[in-house]
Amino acid sequence: MKEATGTPRISNVKAAILGFQHLLAMYSGDVLVPLLIGAALHFSQQQMTYLVSIDIFMCGIATFLQLKRTPMTGIGLPVVLGCAVQAVNPLIQIGKTYGLGTMYGSIIGAGIFIFLIAGLFSKIKSLFPPVVTGSLITIIGFTLIPVAFENLGGGNASAKNFGSLPALGIGFLTIAIILLINVFAKGFMKSVAILIGILAGTLLAGAFGMVSLAPVAAASWFHLPTLFYFGTPKFEWSSILTMILVSLTTMVESTGVFFALGDITGRKIESEDLKRGYRSEGIAVILGGLFNTFPYSTFSENVGVLQLSGVKTRKPIYFSAAFLIVLGLLPKIGALATVIPDPVLGGAMVVMFGIVGIQGIRMLAQVDFRNNNNLLVSAVSIGLGLGVTVQTNIFQFLPGALQIMLSNGVVVGSLAAVLLNLLFNRHTVEKTVDDESIGLNETEH
Repeated sequence: MKEATGTPRISNVKAAILGFQHLLAMYSGDVLVPLLIGAALHFSQQQMTYLVSIDIFMCGIATFLQLKRTPMTGIGLPVVLGCAVQAVNPLIQIGKTYGLGTMYGSIIGAGIFIFLIAGLFSKIKSLFPPVVTGSLITIIGFTLIPVAFENLGGGNASAKNFGSLPALGIGFLTIAIILLINVFAKGFMKSVAILIGILAGTLLAGAFGMVSLAPVAAASWFHLPTLFYFGTPKFEWSSILTMILVSLTTMVESTGVFFALGDITGRKIESEDLKRGYRSEGIAVILGGLFNTFPYSTFSENVGVLQLSGVKTRKPIYFSAAFLIVLGLLPKIGALATVIPDPVLGGAMVVMFGIVGIQGIRMLAQVDFRNNNNLLVSAVSIGLGLGVTVQTNIFQFLPGALQIMLSNGVVVGSLAAVLLNLLFNRHTVEKTVDDESIGLNETEH
């Protein structure tokens, strides 16, 4: 399969550095999931060490599954997979109510569902014209900005020292470093601006006593993945149904990321590509349940890194996946990445997530907004997505299953975009479906 056009070949050393940049971009968001769930379920230090290290290991495996195209799996785009943050609250509730075995059984059940439904879900490609995908990617980017600002202020918005001057100073200094490198640097230095910003920000934070090496000291040197580490899975129907609903939200978000990456790399995303991508995510989720980690999905953080670096091939991502696997086996080394202060990550996230949002706006530039139908589809869907993100408790009186889906701005915005497009532009959608059917028939004959 051909890589993105317009990207020069890069050496292994440069690809490795770019891969490390991708790793740092996703690392915080990924380890946050096991830390939150482990803390809520009162895991011991030993259990938490396993949880974090094997989670990192499985991120590498899940990323490899997507990078390598096979007849059945792999979308073959420069994607990085990590823990689905949408699953945090549902998994905590399942774990507290039914126990760890049921929690991991629900993850395995959801993974099987994703794998089986991949073919059917991939046929909704006609529901994602530029007005829908552009709106969806804009929502993905801008709904993550609050997460970036929470990190920028120190990581915990309810803390008394949230938004302290040292935190804001380090965070905005990280942004400034990234911007200055993009203004004055050239070539490879410019492509690793985010990595340099994160490293420089961490060093400066360390000079002010904002970096703790305690996680490194507490971590073990080596750990192997263990099947059913927390016990054998148990299957309970309401828990599985809950995780299936969560899986649908991650599939919708992954769809948006796939189309964004297709736009960046100049590759048209077909139904067959989507099918392979969903299947790979399904296998990754099943493996997460078997090895007692969590569901995995495509990370939108790395879309911004890809766009900013200008290197659009899969080579750096292969290195990133390899690094994740090694770090997962060597918890003490992997823990080094956890010492990066939240304000530093927040500063980098502001840049990355903003770029993802602008990528969506670039896709919307293809849309004819002189047509009021398109204007309404985009305006209302983006408004709903951002609104739900700001006021997450607006649906608190609805049934729990609906709350899981509707508390996610990406899901609300994407559903609104698809439904409104069907309502206002149904003739265009029907024509697209007919054209695709004709193309399939001609191919078969």
